[in-house]
Amino acid sequence: MARRAKELLRIALVAAAAVLLALGIARTSGHRALEDAYYDWWHVIAGVRYGPRHTAVVAIDDETLLALKDDPLAFWAPQFGKAIEVLTQAGAKTIGLDFLYLVSAEGWLRKLNLQDSDISRSYDAPLRAALSNGNVVLITHLVTLKEGADLLTPPADQLVMLPRGIHDLGVANLFPDEDKHIRHFLASVDPDPQRPGLGFAMQLGLRAAGKDPTQSEWEIAGARVTREPRTLAIGYTGPPGTIPVVSMITLLKPDAMRDPAVRSLKDKVVVIAANNAGTSDRHFTPYARGASAELMNGGEIHANIVETILQGRYPRALPQALEIAYLAALLALAAWGFMRLSVPKGVGLALGVCAAVALPSYLLLQYDWIVPVAEPQAGILMAFLMSLGLRLTGEERERARIREMFGKYVSDEVVDKLLEEERRPDLGGEALNVTVLFSDIRGFTTISERLSAREVVEMLNAYFTRVCEPILAQGGTVDKFIGDAVMAVFGSPVRHPDHARRAIRAALGMAREAEGFKQWMRERFPDRGLSEFGVGVGLHSGEAVIGDIGTPKRKDFTAIGDTVNAASRLEGVTKEMGCVIVASEATVKAAGAGLRTGKFENKPVKGKAEPMPVYEILGLDED
Repeated sequence: MARRAKELLRIALVAAAAVLLALGIARTSGHRALEDAYYDWWHVIAGVRYGPRHTAVVAIDDETLLALKDDPLAFWAPQFGKAIEVLTQAGAKTIGLDFLYLVSAEGWLRKLNLQDSDISRSYDAPLRAALSNGNVVLITHLVTLKEGADLLTPPADQLVMLPRGIHDLGVANLFPDEDKHIRHFLASVDPDPQRPGLGFAMQLGLRAAGKDPTQSEWEIAGARVTREPRTLAIGYTGPPGTIPVVSMITLLKPDAMRDPAVRSLKDKVVVIAANNAGTSDRHFTPYARGASAELMNGGEIHANIVETILQGRYPRALPQALEIAYLAALLALAAWGFMRLSVPKGVGLALGVCAAVALPSYLLLQYDWIVPVAEPQAGILMAFLMSLGLRLTGEERERARIREMFGKYVSDEVVDKLLEEERRPDLGGEALNVTVLFSDIRGFTTISERLSAREVVEMLNAYFTRVCEPILAQGGTVDKFIGDAVMAVFGSPVRHPDHARRAIRAALGMAREAEGFKQWMRERFPDRGLSEFGVGVGLHSGEAVIGDIGTPKRKDFTAIGDTVNAASRLEGVTKEMGCVIVASEATVKAAGAGLRTGKFENKPVKGKAEPMPVYEILGLDED
């Protein structure tokens, strides 16, 4: 029975460790790229995921450009005006013009100082008339300047013709992921309703849903969307060409309203956008994988975003709790098999499970659930390797013994490092070159007199929680707490050659944490008349005796000797020098290059015949 319990415990430990590792690996950029690749391939394999019901694209295609070859695109205001007029007659719900007029044709003609004429004053009249009807959204672009500032480039003269002004504008920028694929969109780039920050597609979706674009949040198709600048996944309907397309030249024909393609635009959100062979407005999407990969034009991407909004088809990740439960169940079953099968059969099981986890991911994406694939695969690999290690080496018993022996002295990270190095500290005592750190709170006696006993304990616990993190992060050992003081040792039991540099990093981190703790003190004890919170940190490097010291009933794994005493004295020197961190010359030399120091004094230190050279530590410039 006991053996069975131990076996189940090992399986549980392997599964738990594999889950944690998989979750950690899944947060790395390389692993994210692998998940994105699976996500993309599911789109490629699925093809059309669902039918577009709300959108269409009017394409400025090669046929249109050929028919209007004598008219520069910048002077297409009459053509755009005519197209918008036809779309309005056809009953289009709302129209988005994916073309940015930084200057109108009339404005440009005025700039040339040409002789005034009717044509120079009325050239843009058809477009102005179309815009004044109020069912058109124009684009603006978000431009990042060299100085790092963001600037919106709105349309020029046309803005005054928009009934809602800036609320008839939408930001047309598309925001690709690191691999240049567009999988997400921003509903808004600015949370302020008084500025034109809504995305182009979001603006079109709001109009189609009858929502007020000046609000801060909306509910559309059962989903809540806010103006906060956060990314949302695009629920693509299918590969390029899935959204219905009508050539713009069709709208410009005299009998356009007789064309069934034009009449089919009734109640649709229509995006007028470039889709000719030479346009640069083409982008990678999840469908841009494989030999037959094809880029998608920006207008169709905007139309897909509108479909996402109006149909509520946002691909969404599993809730974290469900994701962890899925991983835990899968990896527990895998670990159970790995513990019982031979190594070759275990390899076969691992490969089979890695292949099997792809199926639910593909199927559930069709219902807009994003189920990870690479993450459980990484967990399966981890579970297999850990199970193999437990079976072949018995390392788990050694790990348990070491933790039992040293767990009360050092952090878990130090124990792990000890196991990696395969060395064991000499509990009977050994002389090691280490760096010792002492830190205490300025004016602690005064503070404690103005607080109750419970408040003092609460404050110390909150403070110690913060300042011990930098020590542990640098591989140091929190040796003991002495009242409000902290003693830490670097270089034992793990022998870090750079123990002095690690100690200085930890001291700087403690100073930052103490600086942040000031606000905690102000908020927790606002009216106690406490002085400004501060700390002092002293550092000294040298030889110390390390061992298990105490009585048979109570022992501590600690450091003793002149190095410890000197570090404690140096902590007090910080008050005399009026600084936060001081270090002895021995620590400064051992820390190496890049150390920034301030004040320097030769200070008499109790127990030392000669004054010690003491440096104020200001910072550390890493390579």
